[in-house]
Amino acid sequence: MKRLTIKRTVISSVLAFVLNIILVYIVYAVCRVVYVCENWSTFSEGFAALSIPKLIHGSWIFDNAGIIYTNLLYALLMLVPFHLKEREGWQTVAKWVFMIFNGLAVVINLADAVYFQYTGRRTTMTVFQEFSHENNLGGVFGTELLNHWYLVLIGIALILVMYYLYVKPTGQLKFTAISQYIKYYLLHLVCFVAFIPLIVIGIRGGLTRAVRPITISNANQYVNRPTEAAIVLNTPFSMIRTIGKNVYKDPKYYSREELSRIYEPIIVPSDSLVLQKKNVVVLILESFGREYIGAYNDIWGDPDYKSYTPFVDSLLQHSFTFDYTFANGRKSIDAMPSILSSIPHFIEPYVLTPASVNEVSGIAGELGKKGYYSAFFHGAENGSMGFEAFARTTKYKDYFGRTEFNQDKRFDGDAAFDGSWAIWDEEFLQFFALKMSEMPQPFVTSLFTASSHHPYVVPERYRDVYPDEPGDDNPMHKCIRYVDDALRKFFDTAKQQPWYENTLFVFTSDHTNLSSRPEYQTDLGLYGGCIFFFDPSGQLPAERRHCIAQQIDIMPTVLSCLGYSDPYIAFGTDLLTTPDADTWAVNNNNGMYQYVKGDYVMQMTDEGEVKAIYNYRTDWFMHNNLKGQLGAVEAEMERTLKAIIQQYMIRMTEDKLIFENN
Repeated sequence: MKRLTIKRTVISSVLAFVLNIILVYIVYAVCRVVYVCENWSTFSEGFAALSIPKLIHGSWIFDNAGIIYTNLLYALLMLVPFHLKEREGWQTVAKWVFMIFNGLAVVINLADAVYFQYTGRRTTMTVFQEFSHENNLGGVFGTELLNHWYLVLIGIALILVMYYLYVKPTGQLKFTAISQYIKYYLLHLVCFVAFIPLIVIGIRGGLTRAVRPITISNANQYVNRPTEAAIVLNTPFSMIRTIGKNVYKDPKYYSREELSRIYEPIIVPSDSLVLQKKNVVVLILESFGREYIGAYNDIWGDPDYKSYTPFVDSLLQHSFTFDYTFANGRKSIDAMPSILSSIPHFIEPYVLTPASVNEVSGIAGELGKKGYYSAFFHGAENGSMGFEAFARTTKYKDYFGRTEFNQDKRFDGDAAFDGSWAIWDEEFLQFFALKMSEMPQPFVTSLFTASSHHPYVVPERYRDVYPDEPGDDNPMHKCIRYVDDALRKFFDTAKQQPWYENTLFVFTSDHTNLSSRPEYQTDLGLYGGCIFFFDPSGQLPAERRHCIAQQIDIMPTVLSCLGYSDPYIAFGTDLLTTPDADTWAVNNNNGMYQYVKGDYVMQMTDEGEVKAIYNYRTDWFMHNNLKGQLGAVEAEMERTLKAIIQQYMIRMTEDKLIFENN
C-alpha cells in the first residue's frame, strides 16, 4: 500500500489534518458496521423498524464527539500556529499520537462488539470497577481473542490502513521573507481559532443554545429500544463521557434477603383489578413550584399570602392533592425519570449516568402493554434537554416538538416562537389539546411546558397584562401568571373535545425556581413542587390528604387509579391506598440525602452518616437538630433510607429497572 503524502506548503499541515480526520470517520463507520454484524441476532428483530437516516444522523453526532475527544492532542499538534511544527520530528510525533489514540479507539470498539453480548450496551468507565478484583482477565481475554480471530484481523487491518493512508506533509517549508512568516501565522491562527467552536459544537452535539453536551442517554432518541442505542454510540465516547460518573455503587448496608424485607420497589397489584381504560394526560409544568400557588400555602397561616395562579387555585378545589408535595430533583432532566418512570434523582442525574441505557419502563411503557397509544410533547427544538431521548427510553411511541408544531397549518410557528427557547405555552397547549383529538383512545400523553423559564419573558401582547409589578423583583411571577392563564385556555379547549370526560389529568412541576419566600429557601423548600390529580368524571376523590407526596409517586398512583394489575418496578408509593403515616419523600441535595416521613426529615451523607433530623412540621426552617433524641423513630428512618439507597444502587448497576429482569 502506497503511503499518501502532500507537498509541503504554508497550509499543508492543516490540509493533512483534515484528510486524516476524514479517515478516522471512515474507520469509525467500519467499526460500527462490524459491531452491528457481530451482534446481528440482537439487533435483527427491530432493525427493519429503525429509521436509517436517523441512525446515520445519530451515529455522525456521536462520532463527532468521540473523534474530537480522542484527537484533541493531535489537533493541537497539527493546528497550533507555530512554524516549528513543520519540522520532520514534530510531524513524526504527531503521527504517532494519531496512531496511538485512534488505534486504541479501534481496539475498544471491536472488543466491545464481543462484550456487548454480556452487557447489552456499550461499555462505560464502570467496566474498570466491575472487574477491579478479578484475577483471571488474562485468560478470559486470551480465549476471546481466539474465538474472535476475525475481529483481531479486522482491527489489525484498520490500524494498518490508518498507518499507510496517513497523510504527512513532505519536503521543506522555507521562509525567505517576513511576508511569508506573516502569511503562515495568519492562516494558521485563523484555522486554529476556527477549530475551537467546532470542538464545542461537536461535544455539545449541536449548534443551538437548547442543546447541552450530549451523553450516552441521547442515543435513545435515534432508536426504538434502549439496547439499540449501542448502534449509534461508539465506545470511546461512552467511556470518556462516563469518566467520574460512576456514582452508583452498592453500599452493602444489608444482605439481599434483609434488604428485600425492609424495602422492595416491586409493586404487585391485586390480579382481580379490572383496567379502566381512561386516558392519562401528564402536565409537567416548568418551574411551577408550590411557592407560586396560593391554594397550597394556607399551611403558613398567612391570610395575605399572594397567589399567582388563580386558575390552578380553582382547579385544586376539585382535585386529589396533598399537604406536602416534593420534587425529587432540582433540574428538568431529573424530573422526567421521576415523574414518568418513578426513578428518583440520587447523586447525579439518572440520564447522565451509564445506567441511562438500562431497560426502563414507566407510565407509557406499562399502559402500552394494554393497548394504549402514547406521545410526548415539548415545545422546544426536537432533542432539546434530552427529553426526546428519555421519552423513547420510557417507551413513548411518538414525540411532538417544535418541528411538528411548525408543520401544523393551524398555527404560525414563527409567530408562536418565543425567540430563544420554545413555542409559547399558550399556543403549544392548544396544539396539544387538538392533537389529542386526533389520537386513538385510550392514550397516555405528557407535555412539558417551557415558558416559565429564563429569560423570564411573556409574549409581547401580554406585556401590559402581566407586567413586572412595583416592588416585585421576582421575574418568575409574571411568567407563572401567563402559564396559569395558558392552562385555563387549554382546559377551555379540552372541555370541548370528545376525550375530555374520560381522562385523568396529572399536574406536577419539574422543579422549583426563583424564590421570594423564605419558606421555600430551606433544604426542603427548595424541593417544594406541586402534585395533584384531576378527574373530570368525578371518580377520583376531590380531597386534600394530610400526607406527603413526591414525583416518584405519580406513576404508581396513576396505575392504581386505572386498576392496573401487572407487577412493575416503582420507587414511589400509590397515594390512593397508602396510609398517610406511610407516605414519604426522598431527594439528594448536593450529596446529602433528605428523607421525609411522618413528622420528620432526616439528612444523611452519601457515606451513610446521619447528620441531622428535624421535625419539619414544627421546625420548617430546621433550627433544632434532634439527632440522637428520637430513639426508635430515628433508627427506623435510617434503616429505611439506607434500604432505599441500596435498592436503587443495585438496580442501577444490575439493570433491574423492569419487572421482567428481576
